[in-house]
Amino acid sequence: METPVAEPMAQAVEGENPAPTTTSATTSAATASPATTQTSTKPVHSLVIDANAIIRNDPSVSTLIAQAEELYTIPSVVAEIRDEATRSRFQTTLQPFLKLRTPRPESVQFVTNFARRTGDLQVLSKPDLHLLALTYDLEVERNGGDWRLRNEPNQKRVNGKPPGREEAEAKEQSPAVERHVAPDAATELGNTAEEPAAEVSVTPAPETQEAAAKQADETVTEKLEKLDINDQEIPSVGEDEEDSVSEEDDGAGEWITPSNIKKHQARENTLSARPEAVQRTLQAALITADMAMRNVALRINLNLLDSGLSRITFLKTWVLRCHGCWKVCKDMTKQFCPSCGQATLTRVSCSTDASGNFKLHLKKNFQYNNRGNVFSIPKPTHGSASGKMANVKGGGKHGWGTELILAEDQKEYTRKAEEQQRTRYRDLMDEDYLPSILSGARNSGNQKIKVGAGRNVNAKKRK
Repeated sequence: METPVAEPMAQAVEGENPAPTTTSATTSAATASPATTQTSTKPVHSLVIDANAIIRNDPSVSTLIAQAEELYTIPSVVAEIRDEATRSRFQTTLQPFLKLRTPRPESVQFVTNFARRTGDLQVLSKPDLHLLALTYDLEVERNGGDWRLRNEPNQKRVNGKPPGREEAEAKEQSPAVERHVAPDAATELGNTAEEPAAEVSVTPAPETQEAAAKQADETVTEKLEKLDINDQEIPSVGEDEEDSVSEEDDGAGEWITPSNIKKHQARENTLSARPEAVQRTLQAALITADMAMRNVALRINLNLLDSGLSRITFLKTWVLRCHGCWKVCKDMTKQFCPSCGQATLTRVSCSTDASGNFKLHLKKNFQYNNRGNVFSIPKPTHGSASGKMANVKGGGKHGWGTELILAEDQKEYTRKAEEQQRTRYRDLMDEDYLPSILSGARNSGNQKIKVGAGRNVNAKKRK
């Protein structure tokens, strides 16, 4: 789910002042109080740009300049631009408006620990962590602290309230305390001043008691007369109450009648004449296409934008979940569980919302695939150091079971991985190289090593 940047943020501080910036590669420590310069008029004040947005030129430079006051990145992102045409375009269009900045070591350490707890650290590179740390630095500087961020992945709420709101609540509570305390203090003072007089005084005279009794009787009589309780007037009172109730229902209810249509029209005109809400600016935001970076940014509660400069509040991606030990692996290239070492990883969809909640979407009646586990595994066959017995096939039918891969630490798996790495690299200028469309070579789509027994061990294999 994506919402426009121009929409007001639920926890952004209105009227925040921009912080002092720097163009050097190293910066000083981030201050905990917002700066005192003019307010930004654009949807984003400080925008951190990843390398994929620069290389693909999406969004364009004109869009970035129009939507953000200041553009930031790290020096390692510029080093990733190796294409000559892309580097030339970057140097002539975007580099004059871009500020290079290195994040603080404390922020890098915080982001690293946070990504380790979320499980994304294994798929995040060093520049990715530095970009997240730089966004964290700018967020703290612009908002006067980390009150709108989270320090833990499972934290339900943000760290605190805006500094201005806390001061306003303190000011509102202090007069109320004074009002409650002042009468008590006055009563205590009055009691202490009257105590000597109470000791000296005697019982009141009979005349004084009679006057007080008469005054009380007159007061009660006046209150009873105001009630106007008569048996003859009861029906008229009921009619008046019904009329008043009907008038209240007609005026305050949702029904529009000919008698109150003018009132509703006047109310709508008053609401439409009110000034529109002031557009609030995102003080710091990150634009990236990396899913792991997006997941960490959302869980920290950093402002995240897509290529269309729309704010991302919901993220859906895929992870690997072990069916044996229930551990979650974010590295989609793994074939074995990093925790238990078994080949029981299943692809599961997951989502992260704006509140930082990470949720796995599992099937209700999931049945694990037991294909290849029907037949027992044959005993391994021996070999020889000289290789004379290389043609000896043991195990089941067609020599099945000689090179069966069941674990990641097997020498067969390591050998297959090395061979696959060598075959992936092909020199296109090699005279002996022929494309697969001419040679007829067949390659599997996923390019992964076959793990386990397979579909049917007794079936005839394709040659």
